[in-house]
Amino acid sequence: MLWLLKSRERKAVFAMMKEAKRRGVEIDELKNVLTPEEFAALLPPEKPKFKGRIPDVTRWGLPADGEVSAKEYWTDTEILAVQESTARGEWEGAAALLASTQGNWARRDQVTGALGEAAAKDDEWLRAWRKARPGDPGAALVNAASLVDVAWEVRSSLQAKHVTQEQFAAFFRVLEQAEDAVHEAAGLAPEDPTPWVTALTIAMGRQYENDQYRKVWAELVARDPRHRGAHSRALQYWCAKWFGSNELMWEFAETAAAESPNLAPLLLVAAHEAEFQDVPAWREPQVSGALDGILALLDGEDYPEKRGDRAYLAKALVENGRFDEAVEQFRHLGTRADGGVWSYSGDPRGEFLATRYAACAGATRV
Repeated sequence: MLWLLKSRERKAVFAMMKEAKRRGVEIDELKNVLTPEEFAALLPPEKPKFKGRIPDVTRWGLPADGEVSAKEYWTDTEILAVQESTARGEWEGAAALLASTQGNWARRDQVTGALGEAAAKDDEWLRAWRKARPGDPGAALVNAASLVDVAWEVRSSLQAKHVTQEQFAAFFRVLEQAEDAVHEAAGLAPEDPTPWVTALTIAMGRQYENDQYRKVWAELVARDPRHRGAHSRALQYWCAKWFGSNELMWEFAETAAAESPNLAPLLLVAAHEAEFQDVPAWREPQVSGALDGILALLDGEDYPEKRGDRAYLAKALVENGRFDEAVEQFRHLGTRADGGVWSYSGDPRGEFLATRYAACAGATRV
């Protein structure tokens, strides 16, 4: 009943009912006919997430609120150029870029993901590549990644209760095809861990039991035991919201961090996941004790994955009362609120701004 909803939710429902009537559609169909911007415009603004007097962040040399954007931000000129060429139906640039990543597995995973996403939208160029170079391991790798993207596009990002049986059936069917494609790619390049990174995503989608998942994980770590992208994916699997628990998640994150300083940011991700399950974690010793090492790790030049870690670090520093250091992380982040830590509430820009306010409110003014 509408009276059971909170005020903001009631206002949103009434606005959507009115818009659905205006467009002559059912309210359940409204999201399919509106752009994300139009849908967002129907929602009344949320109350400020920051409690207290909002500071003028520009006094700390930070960009004004109006400049902040949650839009995904790419600075990789090589990937951007290849995405443009594949949109024209050209495959040679994609093949050359992917071939150049051989042995640099983190980069190979990043390029594969970008090319898979492009092929999921239009695979004409990928089909031309596979026809021109039968048995090319790079083309097979991109094919597997693209099928995973297609599967999730079919399923949609909605909660399971809003996904139809037909969508789920198609989702699992395409994931089976993706799994076959992963095995093809792995067979063409036995030393490459990248197909097994894709296999981890498929395992989550196909709802592998823990022992099944560990078999896929074993294939990955046999090829690259400290693969950061794979560890990020696996941490999600071991979360309580997927197929693990808080205990298994922490065990995984702490083991990884002990094996390599480069994997220590996983502790911050685990803390955020725990907090999202209403389990206080930001000030736990394994998190607070890792902050100095993570600060040193993230010092220097930025890149997309590092920006995501920096966002988690900014949040952790605020939660631990280290406000001056948090402000410094926000200087690095600039106007970019596209880190995963901000997105959980559904209002990434709002979360970014609220955390930045808290950092400045507690910091020493410079």
